[in-house]
Amino acid sequence: MAHPALLIAIEGVEGAGKSTQATRLGRSLGAHVTREPGGTALGEQVRRLLLDPASGDIDPRAELMLMLAARAQHVAGRILPALATGTHVVVDRFSGSTLAYQGYGRGLAVDEIIRACDFAAGGRWPDLNVLLDLDVAAGAARRHDEEADRIEAADGAFHDRVRRGFLELASSDPDTWAVIDASASPDEVAEHVLAAVTERMDLLGSGGRPKP
Repeated sequence: MAHPALLIAIEGVEGAGKSTQATRLGRSLGAHVTREPGGTALGEQVRRLLLDPASGDIDPRAELMLMLAARAQHVAGRILPALATGTHVVVDRFSGSTLAYQGYGRGLAVDEIIRACDFAAGGRWPDLNVLLDLDVAAGAARRHDEEADRIEAADGAFHDRVRRGFLELASSDPDTWAVIDASASPDEVAEHVLAAVTERMDLLGSGGRPKP
């Protein structure tokens, strides 16, 4: 009997190390690794629009709709096809980021965003959300002299609300969220992420076994 492929989302504030850990986890699992917004030709164009400081102030509802348009294409064109082949998918940001950023951060109604996310992804939610938790100031310091994109450039209060949102989401649904201290070294974080994912696989009865 074939075991199900899992959709695993790596979440967290700016500078938490999501891209690094998504890549490392994908390598360990032999998984398909992708990102949001992005992952498809349309999604990457939307990403450039959303992150470009030249886009200026985007209405929170418009920002949400752009994010979800990219997700709908991503799920249909890349995520579901990979899962259908029995391949695990690791995605750098997914629905949790939408709830944290556009809900807690921008102030849109979280219950409405949940319904919108459900529609955009055709009812597909992550089997596991791995939250890389990090102090907002520490995350900003990791970017050093890199030019901030439109969302990174938001004020500290916004990013504090986003972090609080992630933590509230995780505490309200411990069955599908794992919180990892992202202040440790990348190697230590990777070990903890892999352990959390392996535990989730065991609970779901997945036959996938990560490479050491």
